[in-house]
Amino acid sequence: MTTPLAAKIAREYGTPCAVIDMDKVERNIARIQAACDAAGVANRPHIKTHKNPTLAKMQIAAGAKGITCQKLGEAEVMAEAGIDDILISYNLIGEEKMARLGALQAKANMTVAADNPVVIAGLPQAAEISGRPLSVVVECDTGRKRAGVETPAEAIALARHIAASKGLRFAGFMLYPTETGWPEAQKFFDQALAGVREHGLDASIVSTGGTPNLKNLGSLKGATEHRFGTYIYNDRMQVAAGVATWDDCALNIYSTVVSRAAPERGILDAGSKTLTSDSGGLEGYGLILEHPEARIARFAEEHGFLDLSRSNTRPNVGDVVRIVPNHVCVVVNMMDEVVMVRGEEILGTLPVAARGKLR
Repeated sequence: MTTPLAAKIAREYGTPCAVIDMDKVERNIARIQAACDAAGVANRPHIKTHKNPTLAKMQIAAGAKGITCQKLGEAEVMAEAGIDDILISYNLIGEEKMARLGALQAKANMTVAADNPVVIAGLPQAAEISGRPLSVVVECDTGRKRAGVETPAEAIALARHIAASKGLRFAGFMLYPTETGWPEAQKFFDQALAGVREHGLDASIVSTGGTPNLKNLGSLKGATEHRFGTYIYNDRMQVAAGVATWDDCALNIYSTVVSRAAPERGILDAGSKTLTSDSGGLEGYGLILEHPEARIARFAEEHGFLDLSRSNTRPNVGDVVRIVPNHVCVVVNMMDEVVMVRGEEILGTLPVAARGKLR
């Protein structure tokens, strides 16, 4: 069954369409800010989820101390909009990036992450271009086996390297503990902090991260901030992780059922180019709110294949359904804009201003 709002959106914008509920967005912003305030940890939201300066400014107005970006291009969009305190949580390498970073640092307070000497060796160029010191945090691997140094000794050595580099300031540590790895992260951090202090350095920034780590917020003794990202919209992964409910999921994909060739199957007009092939380790590729027992079983580029064999209710051709994505961050990056609603009212569109910024 198509709701009146879904019918209006399909009529005005067509489907598939990404729709954000601004009441839920505002409630999510307030909820996480309150959690940070209660834990005594600053909120530094990651904009990789929404990629929009307007929403970033809403987060800052609610109390966030600044923002996190994963790519230099994202940071450029945010700085151009007047956001002044930006952490780039990614290794930046190459003269082209140093020139852009220097230009950014000249007009905004930038902090960058590094986990190896090659990255650190290039950063003084950006500091020289900007005409002022550049803050650098050491990224530490505390169990995810992604980027980051693997031992406290390496973290200490990089901190000293940063401090000894012209134009650079050692600012602290950046961690992304696994949901169950916080005791180990504490041991890592304690050793690294003690080591840098022995060399006359200190950590003004100790940044932890991850919306699924909401339950661990404030658990790291000495943490100064946390990088939440997905919380502004939430998704099926966050519900599965126990840090959000379905009512906290602020972004839905509105999609039309375009085929019902057999009783137990159907086709949506949202395929891999809309919902993406990132399953997030879950069964199927999204929850259909009107038919929760239905399964989006597989994709073609423009086809979402419905398995209705377990569904007590089944959609008809022409029905517009609402889908909670598995991983909302990658879904948003497929969109040029999202439609904003409040209650049954359509407010207009919001551009995904930093989408596609791969560098």
